[in-house]
Amino acid sequence: MIEVLARFPTFQVFLAAVLAMVATAAFTPLWIKFLKLRGVGQIIRADGPQEHLPKQGTPTMGGLLVLFVVTLSVLVLGKPAEWSTMALITALGCGLVGFWDDFSKTSKERSLGLRARTKIILELLMAFILGFVAVNYFKLSPDVAVPFFDLKLPFGKAALSFSLGPRHFEIPWLYLIFLFAILTATVNSVNLTDGLDGLAAGTVAIVMLAYAGIAFKQDLLDLAIFSSAVGGACVGFLWYNSHPADIFMGDTGSLGLGGAIAALAILTKTELLLLLIGGIYVIETLSVIIQVTSFKWFKKRVFKMAPIHHHFEIKGWSETKIMIRFWIVAGMLAGAGFILYFTPLLKG
Repeated sequence: MIEVLARFPTFQVFLAAVLAMVATAAFTPLWIKFLKLRGVGQIIRADGPQEHLPKQGTPTMGGLLVLFVVTLSVLVLGKPAEWSTMALITALGCGLVGFWDDFSKTSKERSLGLRARTKIILELLMAFILGFVAVNYFKLSPDVAVPFFDLKLPFGKAALSFSLGPRHFEIPWLYLIFLFAILTATVNSVNLTDGLDGLAAGTVAIVMLAYAGIAFKQDLLDLAIFSSAVGGACVGFLWYNSHPADIFMGDTGSLGLGGAIAALAILTKTELLLLLIGGIYVIETLSVIIQVTSFKWFKKRVFKMAPIHHHFEIKGWSETKIMIRFWIVAGMLAGAGFILYFTPLLKG
């Protein structure tokens, strides 16, 4: 079966999305019942929008099922290659951090989970593992291409070298710091976006569509299959996560999906282009930065509440209207990034 599918790579990518979508949609009702039996429900912050208070107790940790289906889809459609293995490990590793956070919230019945310091340390570890393995074993270039300028940032020159027996290793510390910034920013921005029903799942599905095309263009079929599987799983999850949500993905899902996006940007060498492809997450993060900075220095709030999706919610927009309009913005930005990737200016 796998040998036959290997002759039709485009169909493999499409099948990954369909398989993940159908499997997620089929298993989610069972997962919801299990979570309800275990009493695993969302803890709503009292200082958030008052419209969210009725969501208290809605089953969470749906991201655990999404990551399981993605893993299953990648394994079923063929032996994972080195790139998809690293992307999957990164997604699962970040998802594990999110699971720890979710478990801490639900077990202690409070809205605060892991300390920010703990998350940062674990994300630093994930970035180091991803960068070290990709550079030393998969020969990933530690230089970063700058779109439009035919320029590469030589991050790989600042490296520590050492040998263990016959093998030689390098730790390009400047590049690893850069990867840590990419991973942390992406993971936490997706987490910020996961504040309304269906918002994170929908935007991630859109971004994954763009990266499936980019990976396929680079002849990284395993990464294209991985991207397609993540996108399909998000669409299947949306059937139950759209407003009013029957289940939330939790930090398990948002951190895991953020890790998947960051890994794809790193492994396809589109680290800086991620700012446009994942522009919706940049907007969400900037709204928080602007809000915090404005209040700290001027004692004034620019938005009614941050992240910005809550601003529109308090203005009276329905969750569905915000969700769809943010999907449209995400699609425009991801589409623009996808098109720009194929322009000659980005080939430097």
